[in-house]
Amino acid sequence: MRIPFISMFVTSPFDGVQEHAEKVKECAWVFQRAIECIIEDRCEDFEHFRKDIDKLESEADAIKRRIRGHLPKGTLLAVDKFELFRYLREQDKVIDAVEEGLDWLSFRAAAGIPEVLEKDFMILVEAVTDPIEELSNMVTEARKYFSNFSEDQRIVVKDMIRTLRHYEHEADKLEDAAKEKIFNAIDDPVAVFHLIRLTEIVGSIADHAENAGDMMRAMIAK
Repeated sequence: MRIPFISMFVTSPFDGVQEHAEKVKECAWVFQRAIECIIEDRCEDFEHFRKDIDKLESEADAIKRRIRGHLPKGTLLAVDKFELFRYLREQDKVIDAVEEGLDWLSFRAAAGIPEVLEKDFMILVEAVTDPIEELSNMVTEARKYFSNFSEDQRIVVKDMIRTLRHYEHEADKLEDAAKEKIFNAIDDPVAVFHLIRLTEIVGSIADHAENAGDMMRAMIAK
């Protein structure tokens, strides 16, 4: 018989995972604002947004360390400890990708994003934000599942994982379309390289969110 997760802890490790997921969600919002800043030529605010991301990333790292520190060796868990850590690492990579995206963009912030690509980039950024929202919601529902192991709740979590995969697939298509447009619309080879790499980094945000969903599926598997 599986022991309810919450009963083994004064504080469930998934409380921390949820807190970490909320930091990821905050990063996504700041990232979207930063891209809007670049596009709308209000780049005096860009460094402010980048520093906000750095601060959120540090806070998320502290949460991650706290979760790991509160799982001493030999502790009985209803899920494999290393699966939990793998999930947390993949969720954390979402923040890393957001931070990398702004850092990369900062190298040519003055150049901005060419007008011909502005709409494509905003659509892509919005597309990778959707799975981050769903990621946070998935953790909320997973916490409920690990408190009672209800089959109905398990189905809810599985449905959200499928939604994450759908979002990632849609983001992939937008990423490919943006790359094609960059090659066809931009002549400067340095700008092409910079924009292609930026597009890949933005696309990887959705990839890591989907990967986190796959890790969650492994944890709820019977």
